[in-house]
Amino acid sequence: MAKIKGAAVVNKERCKGCNLCVVACPADVLELQTREVNNKGYHYVYMKNPDACTGCASCGWVCPDGCLTIYRKKTGS
Repeated sequence: MAKIKGAAVVNKERCKGCNLCVVACPADVLELQTREVNNKGYHYVYMKNPDACTGCASCGWVCPDGCLTIYRKKTGS
């Protein structure tokens, strides 16, 4: 059976660090960057656990600024 592998690409410069996508992710994939900020001074989101992403797009749906692009692909057979 094919598995679904996902990826969330974050536009770091648009992200305001509102944390809505982190809370919405059912697989606990996303986290706010604690040590780095973007050019606007916000802590942005990154994929802390990319292997757990299924591409469900819950994070993308709740992002008020459209900072996330979600990709899905089938892996295996």
